[in-house]
Amino acid sequence: MGNGQSDHSLFPCLAPFQALHIVILGLDCAGKTTVLYRLRFNEFVNSVPTKGFNTEKIKMSLGVCRRTVSFHFWDVGGQEKLRPLWRSYTRCADGIVFVVDSVDAERIEEAKTELHKVTRLTANQGVPVLVVANKQDLRNSLSMAEMESMLALSELSRATDWYLLPACAIIGEGLQEGLEKLYVMIMKRRKMLRQQKKKR
Repeated sequence: MGNGQSDHSLFPCLAPFQALHIVILGLDCAGKTTVLYRLRFNEFVNSVPTKGFNTEKIKMSLGVCRRTVSFHFWDVGGQEKLRPLWRSYTRCADGIVFVVDSVDAERIEEAKTELHKVTRLTANQGVPVLVVANKQDLRNSLSMAEMESMLALSELSRATDWYLLPACAIIGEGLQEGLEKLYVMIMKRRKMLRQQKKKR
């Protein structure tokens, strides 16, 4: 599920020393830090609510370009009082990972509001978004169709490429695929921006 997915072969790969700036956002208790540490250590790390931010530089081998890509992840606290700070972290972001608790139906509307708010910021226009539907391993989790509808993903700006990913951060299921999708969207955007520059 997503917007504007394209052929992987169209995109050149980054040099290994160029780290992509990725911001992990979402409501508190959605599983953002679990996602970060599963990517960093490839194991479940029990975490407490983030009161500021966590940051990790991670090199990962992606099948889309058969080489190692460097990511610089910023995992920012999701409590309501911290959300105004999100814009400071997304200002130069190459991509946004927005984590949503698939089981917490009561807070989906709140998650939708925050997702749409952050993607509408001027500095974030066109920045690709990977929406991680976390906790899909639980029996009462919402389906992908329900998540897409309740988050109103089709109403995101036409300039914003997005991909909705079913995942379980505790065991890491889906995360590799998600990063590959995000990488493709980032490369697509970079190519488009280069073409726009040439036309000026």
